[in-house]
Amino acid sequence: MFFHGYLSSKEAFSEQIEYFSRFFRVTAFDFLGFGNSAFLEEPFSVADYAVWTDAFLKAVGVERAHLIAHSFGCRVAVKMAAADKNTFDKMLLTGPAGVIMNRGIRYRCKVKLYRAVKKLAPRFAERRFGSAEYRTLSPVMKESYKKIVNEDLRETARKVENEVLIAEGREDTTTPLKEAQAYLSCFRRGKLKLLDGGHFAFAEYPTQFDLIAEEFFNDG
Repeated sequence: MFFHGYLSSKEAFSEQIEYFSRFFRVTAFDFLGFGNSAFLEEPFSVADYAVWTDAFLKAVGVERAHLIAHSFGCRVAVKMAAADKNTFDKMLLTGPAGVIMNRGIRYRCKVKLYRAVKKLAPRFAERRFGSAEYRTLSPVMKESYKKIVNEDLRETARKVENEVLIAEGREDTTTPLKEAQAYLSCFRRGKLKLLDGGHFAFAEYPTQFDLIAEEFFNDG
C-alpha cells in the first residue's frame, strides 16, 4: 500500500510500484483533492483524510497491508494506525511530516502580521504570505492545508503499536532529520534508516530505497 505526499500523486511511487508488484499485490491511489481523484468540496483535516482512506481500503478489500508512505501520507498513516493497529502490518515512513518543532519569534511575528494584513486586505495577504505551495491552492485546499500543517502528531504517534521504519534522506530540508528523530522517539517499535537524497529520496535513489524497504518487510 502506498500513500503519496501533498500536491503529489501515486505516480511519485512509480519505481516502487513496479518493483514491489513482483512480490506483492500493490495498491496505490490518489488522495481526495490530488492527482486524478475528485476535488475537495470542503476542507479536510488529517482525521478526515484518515476516515476517507479507511473507507477506501475497505471498499477495495485491502486488510493489514505493508505500507509505504511519504510526507503528508505519513500523517494520514499515523492517524489511521493509532486508531486501529490492524489497519496496517509494517509501516515504512519516508520524509515523514507531522511534527511541529519549536517555532521562533520570527515565525510568530509573521503570523501576527499576516492576520493584521488579512483584516485590511485579505486578497493581498493571501498573495503575499505563505509558502509557494500554499499560494497555488484553491480556497478550499488552503483551508484544508492550514488544518493539516498545524496539527502536531507526536501524541498520536505514541499510540501506534505497529513496527515502524523511518527512511530519511540525508539531504531532506523539507522534513529534516531532527523532525524524523522527534517522530522516532514517539513510536513504540520504531527505527531509523538514513539513505542518500532529499525529501524525495525514494524517487532519487529508488534501488537503495527499494532494498531498504524489502529488507524491512521481509525481516521476521
